[in-house]
Amino acid sequence: MTSIVMIEGNVAYNITLDPAVWIFDDRRINLKSFFSSNKEEDKSEGNVTNVSKQWEREISEGAISPPTLQTEKKFEKEKVLTGSFGILLKHFLENAQPLQNATALDIVTHTETITISLSQAADAILAFSNNGEPLKDNGPIHIYFADGSNKESPITHIRKFIVK
Repeated sequence: MTSIVMIEGNVAYNITLDPAVWIFDDRRINLKSFFSSNKEEDKSEGNVTNVSKQWEREISEGAISPPTLQTEKKFEKEKVLTGSFGILLKHFLENAQPLQNATALDIVTHTETITISLSQAADAILAFSNNGEPLKDNGPIHIYFADGSNKESPITHIRKFIVK
């Protein structure tokens, strides 16, 4: 199994993807927090509640100073070593520059070809690690749709992408 995946077809530039280096990319997404339930509630009502609780705690206990830069780096390193991460396919499609008449994306796997629209592809997430480990057995990448519709059964064994 090769870890290199190509974007080719009806594009201005063929792109070579190497998921092994994405762990260093600032655009990476923590998949566990991305797909956690009640995301919308946390953004509105939960946020107000959390701010209120923090304010009350600071008044009664005093403000807590932020962690040092060294501590932050330690926690970030632990997250990278144990996290499950992905990156939006949109970033790579933009670099490949699909031509004007491009409308779909073929996802070529080890056993089949799955066709999705370019708009659906732009929202897709390319998972490249699970619990700090690269996706070796059924990888090198998996595709999750941003709506979570295939959260339990992502597209695996991806070999290349063909823009049509």
